[in-house]
Amino acid sequence: MHETVTICTGKIHRAIVTGADVDYVGSITVDALLLEAAGIFPYQLVHINNVRNGAHWETYAVPAEPGSGTVCLNGPPAHHFQPGDLVVVLALRSFPAVQLELYPPDPPKVVCVDDQNRIEEGRP
Repeated sequence: MHETVTICTGKIHRAIVTGADVDYVGSITVDALLLEAAGIFPYQLVHINNVRNGAHWETYAVPAEPGSGTVCLNGPPAHHFQPGDLVVVLALRSFPAVQLELYPPDPPKVVCVDDQNRIEEGRP
């Protein structure tokens, strides 16, 4: 049996929730530019942490219109994440431990945003 290690590969830091749609099937809809900058693939499993209330949710990321600033929680998480909340979106991937020992991973891509969910240039 091969041991695996799960590491953070990308992060959107302190984005502002722009919508919460409880009637949608599920997921988080995020500006495609933010997903790309953080190295998050469309439909990849992500973890979302609410800075306001500590709620944590796992779902998949759906790309929104590039440059829209959209960060919308859909389905059940809409009960725990409301417009105006600050969130951290984390992308995780699992690797064989032996691979990480031979080839240490790069640090996660961290995307910091402004109050319009646009990438802050010059921030890590």
